[in-house]
Parts: sequence; C-alpha cells; structure tokens
Amino acid sequence: MKTPILAPSLLSADFANLGAAIKQIEDNKGTAVHIDVMDGQFVPEITYGHPVIRSVRKLTDLPFDVHLMIENPESQVESFIDAGADWVTFHVEATAHAHRIIQMIHERGKKAGVAICPGTPISTLSEIVKSADIILVMTVNPGWGGQKIIPSCVDKVKALKKLREENGYSYLISVDGGVNQETVKSVLDAGTDIVVSGSAFFNGSLKWN
Repeated sequence: MKTPILAPSLLSADFANLGAAIKQIEDNKGTAVHIDVMDGQFVPEITYGHPVIRSVRKLTDLPFDVHLMIENPESQVESFIDAGADWVTFHVEATAHAHRIIQMIHERGKKAGVAICPGTPISTLSEIVKSADIILVMTVNPGWGGQKIIPSCVDKVKALKKLREENGYSYLISVDGGVNQETVKSVLDAGTDIVVSGSAFFNGSLKWN
C-alpha cells in the first residue's frame, strides 16, 4: 500500500500569515497544499484567487492541489494553472463539460481531479472516471471549514476503491471534510489516498504517522 498523501487545506490557515502556514505544512509531513477556491456562487463563501496562489507558489515546491468550488470552471482552469496549480479539481455539479475540462488540464501537463458533493452519487462520474487522475469525495457540504464528517460519504470511498480495482483504473481517491484524529482512520481504512485536513491539521490535533 502506498503511503497516503496529506494535503492540508489553507482554508483553515491564518490568512494574515500564509507563509507560516506553508512552513507548518512542510514541517509536519504535508506532501501537498490543498487550496480551496470559492466564488460565492457555487458555494456561499468567497476565499482567494489567482494573486494569492501566485504569491504563495514561490514559497514551496510542494504540489498545489487547487480545488475549484466555482461555477463554470472551464473558464478559469487555464488561469489557475498559470497561477501555479499542479492538480486542478473541479466539481462535476458545476459544469456540463467535465470531459473537456479534464482534457484541458491534461493538455497543460497537470493532474485532473473531479469532485462530488455529499448529495451526488458516484454514478454521475461513470463517463469520466477512467480519465480522471483524482476523485475528490466531499465528506461535508462544501463551503465552510470545521464541519463534522458525514459517515455515509465514507461508503463512496469504498465504492470508488472497488470500482478502481474491478476496472483497472488509476485515479487516486481524495477525501475532504471533517477529517481529524477521530475520523482519519476510517477514511484511510476505506481506501483514501489523499487526506485533506484543515482545522485539525492547523490546530495540531491531527497526528500524522
């Protein structure tokens, strides 16, 4: 079994000192930086955009896992890659052009991820799952940090792992939302490859072996 990737989410960092947050990730076994981009439409909150990503890009060589919680992601994918994204994950609920977006990301030599909200079944991914590099399972409703994990969403991880094994797919399974010291074992046991943690990571309560 490969060592899981820890991708702490900057959403829970101190926005006034993102440089220190990046250092905390590097010093505490983080192997990617998860960056939640929110537009105030797909989700109620607004976070940060290209200038912030461009600014922190120069602070680390860790891959940037940019999670686009935005409407019409196809109009923004190229610009976020230009800003420093290594992995670009968009929501299948936010576009009618999921396959084309995956192609766009691959044409730029980056990894393409597809995210699903808690209310979205994995069957929605049937036509694109073999093309994706990452499937991101939201285990809370997107838009805010610090929520409790929705246990039924962990079953999606198990189903995606089984689907991957049965069909020889190569995507990694990522989990985002409510991952802390009490829940991390359950998501890893289910088959998660990439663990996104925000509040629990930055407050030091998540112990990563």
